[in-house]
Amino acid sequence: MSNMLDWAKKEVEIACKKENPNRKEGEFDYGCACYESALKTFESLCDDGHSGFSIKMTQAILVRLLDGKPLTPIEDTDDIWNPCSRPKCSPKVYQCKRMSSLFKNVYSDGTIEYNDVDSSYCVNIHNPNTTYSSGLVRRIIDEMFPITMPYMPSRPIEVYCEDFLTDKKNGDFDTVGVFYALKTENGKQEKIEINRFFREPEGDEEGSWTEISKEEYYERKEAAIDRI
Repeated sequence: MSNMLDWAKKEVEIACKKENPNRKEGEFDYGCACYESALKTFESLCDDGHSGFSIKMTQAILVRLLDGKPLTPIEDTDDIWNPCSRPKCSPKVYQCKRMSSLFKNVYSDGTIEYNDVDSSYCVNIHNPNTTYSSGLVRRIIDEMFPITMPYMPSRPIEVYCEDFLTDKKNGDFDTVGVFYALKTENGKQEKIEINRFFREPEGDEEGSWTEISKEEYYERKEAAIDRI
């Protein structure tokens, strides 16, 4: 692995010079510090005498740790949960000690639901570079793919969405379309049609969002375009 280490040192040297060409000896630079920190990790792996196969395994383990994901499946045992504060008349909520994004809701009738807030994210259907989080979309995905134990998180599900505003009194947007999801398992990506549409509640309607038909959705979209 000595040749690989020499190569890595040279790559970091080149990257640091590009990052800060005028860097003085001993001067701190954030970008260069990140390169040098990565080199320390690489050097440590080389010192451990890894083969090509074992270093790839180690890389996969390190990536999971850096991403805050467990190395073995999570099982629902009493010792892995911390209770969370909750409003009255709501289910008991617990946060997982092994994975901070995982929560457990325990209802009065004994029903248990799990929720991983990092299991999905929204993608703007018109601009895939724009991603964001949505409680509404997470609830839809949780209904479609409920978490069961033991749980081993994989790549988050990408959910392609659109939102727009029909009435300026409603803030940034008041209508949401959830079109499809891309789910990756074992290196294979599957497209799953969703096609569900929502608007803000009106009158005495309860809840955060009211589900509407596709026809009403596109009527509202035309109204939004006309408003602009």
